[in-house]
Amino acid sequence: MNAVEIRGAVKRFGEKTAVAGLDMTVPAGAIYGFIGENGSGKSTTEKMICGLIKKDAGEIRLFGRDYTDEAVRERVGVLIEAPGCFPSLSVFDNMMLAADNLGLEDAEAKVIEMLKLVRMEGAAGNKYKNCSLGMKQRVGIAMALLGEPYLLVLDEPLNGLDADGMRIMREVFLDIVKDGTRTVIVSSHLLSELQKVATHYGIIRHGKMLDEMTADELDADCPTYIGIRCEERGRARALLGIKYSRTEEDEAGFLRVYDNVPTEDVVKYLFEAGIYATEIKRDRISLEEYYIDLMNGGR
Repeated sequence: MNAVEIRGAVKRFGEKTAVAGLDMTVPAGAIYGFIGENGSGKSTTEKMICGLIKKDAGEIRLFGRDYTDEAVRERVGVLIEAPGCFPSLSVFDNMMLAADNLGLEDAEAKVIEMLKLVRMEGAAGNKYKNCSLGMKQRVGIAMALLGEPYLLVLDEPLNGLDADGMRIMREVFLDIVKDGTRTVIVSSHLLSELQKVATHYGIIRHGKMLDEMTADELDADCPTYIGIRCEERGRARALLGIKYSRTEEDEAGFLRVYDNVPTEDVVKYLFEAGIYATEIKRDRISLEEYYIDLMNGGR
C-alpha cells in the first residue's frame, strides 16, 4: 500500500498557481526525499497532505483513504517551519503539554520514549530557548511523533545544522522507519545529506512532478566514473574521446571516463601518449549533480 497518492492536485493562491496538476506516490515505509527549488510548490504540497490547506482540484489519498478522513488524519505527524514551544519551559514540560493536548494515556512514558528516539533524553530538563537549532528540530520531530503517526511530514529539518547535528538527524530518520510502520516525507536543499538516508525521491518544479524514483533507480542512472586531472587537458580529452565511448569534462576540471574499465588502464593510455595525470579519482554522479542536470533539461 502507498502512504500517499496524489493525482492531478491543484492549489491556487489568487492568480498564482502554486501546485499545477501534481502527481505523487509515496510508498509505505519509505523515507521520501522531496526536492525542488524555492517556490516550486514543496511546502504547499506538504501542507495539503497534512490538511493545513485545502486543494482546489485533484485527488489526495493517504493509506488508501481520502486525506480528509478523520481516522487517517489522526495518524499524520507534521513539522513545518518550527515547533510550537514555550521558550521558558523545559523540553520535557513542552512535550508534556503536547501529550496532554493529544489526550495520551501514560503521557510521561510516551514523552520519554520519543525523547530517547530523537536523542534528546539527556536534554529533557533544558529550557527550550537554550537549545541549539538542531535540538529544537529534534524536539519538533519528537512532538510530531507523540500521536504515533503512520506518516511524518518534515519541511527542511536539516537547515542550519552542523555536521554532528546532521549525523544525528540521519540516525533519527533511520530509526523512525526501522520497524516498517512509519513513512517519512522530508524536504531539503541539502541533497548530499538526503542521499544518505532516502529510499525514494520526488523532484518538483513549478508545481509539477518532474521525476520520481527509488534510490536504486537513482544509483542506476548515476554511474561511476574515473576522473583525471592532467596537463594538456585539450589533447587528453581528444584522446580519451577516441578511446572510450563516453567522456566529458566537468566544472572542477576533471576529465571523466564513464566506461567500466580499470583506472590504471586510463592512466597508462595517457602516459603512453606523454600525458601525466596529476590527480585521479573514482566517483559517482551525486543526487545534487543529477538534480542540477535535470533542472537544466539534461535528463
